[in-house]
Amino acid sequence: MSYGTIFARFSKLLPLIGDLALMGCNQMAAQPAAAPRPVLVTSVHYEAQVPDRDFVGTVRPRIESDLGFRVAGKVSKRLVEVGARVDIGEPLATLDEIDLRLQAEQAEAEYRAATGVLAQAAAAEARATELKQRGWSTQAQLDQAKATADEARARFSRAERSVDLTKNSLSYATLVADAPGVVTATLIEPGQVVTAGQTAVRVARLGEKEAVVAIPETLLARAKSGGASASIWSQPDKHYIAKLRELAPAADPMTRTYLAKFSMPDAGDDIQLGMTATLTLSEPAGERVARLPLSALFNQGQGPSLYVVDAKTGAIALKHVAVQRYESDDVVISDGVEEGANVVAVGVQKLSPAQKVKVVSSLSF
Repeated sequence: MSYGTIFARFSKLLPLIGDLALMGCNQMAAQPAAAPRPVLVTSVHYEAQVPDRDFVGTVRPRIESDLGFRVAGKVSKRLVEVGARVDIGEPLATLDEIDLRLQAEQAEAEYRAATGVLAQAAAAEARATELKQRGWSTQAQLDQAKATADEARARFSRAERSVDLTKNSLSYATLVADAPGVVTATLIEPGQVVTAGQTAVRVARLGEKEAVVAIPETLLARAKSGGASASIWSQPDKHYIAKLRELAPAADPMTRTYLAKFSMPDAGDDIQLGMTATLTLSEPAGERVARLPLSALFNQGQGPSLYVVDAKTGAIALKHVAVQRYESDDVVISDGVEEGANVVAVGVQKLSPAQKVKVVSSLSF
């Protein structure tokens, strides 16, 4: 076959080849762009390496006083009930005053008698002194008069103090509050005979409150040096600063825990005594880490990385991260991605940075 014949036949095929090429281009142009790949993501959250520890405690007053009468006697009236708020100087209970009044009257009578004896002895001493000066009396008589006068003065002073003591005892028959507070217990009833100093009414002062908790020995160092905060079960979203005020020197023999009292200086009147509190102990400031599923880690010889997802555009970016340690199902990172970033949790080996993704679900971790 000659070249002319071949060229003639090829010329006839050119339009057909062009049409086929055009059809192929049209088909390629008609294909839609690749759809975004659905992915599961998890949020990055940094926290202390050692997690915070929570302990359940009770709100107690910093000062709770057991008040009692300073004299013995029979209870006449109890003027308060449990839960009553009292102010300084407010009467709480009274004793029968009959015996105390009789003692006061006896002391007054002795005082008046001592006053008369002292006046007589002082006059005798003055006469003996004058007679001695004139030479009409002896020194022995003067000394005796002075001794009698000194004894009368001592008896007068004793009678005077006795009057003061009986007046005080009479005032002690009324038990009063020594500070503003709330009554937490009443341990006496009318008709009951009490001794001096016996607890009659327990009053919690309305000043600073504290959370009382039991701390295990493994966390004593954190309780002493770490940070602490407290929250009330009725107000779980509100947190109060807590400061260690007192730590028991010995462990409880049954629970092997140490009783700790944390003051709550910011607690107001809305925090009632006896409420249940949650005390949170934090580790002193240190390195913060984030825990992520091990399936989120991508590494093809260039170091551990994570795919960070832009929620608005669907774009992904490969970020190198600093791995602190590997665990059975998790990886703990200390740097490389920002707080709150969304990273692909599974299927990272099938992604490439040029792809677009669509977040279909988020994993809480």
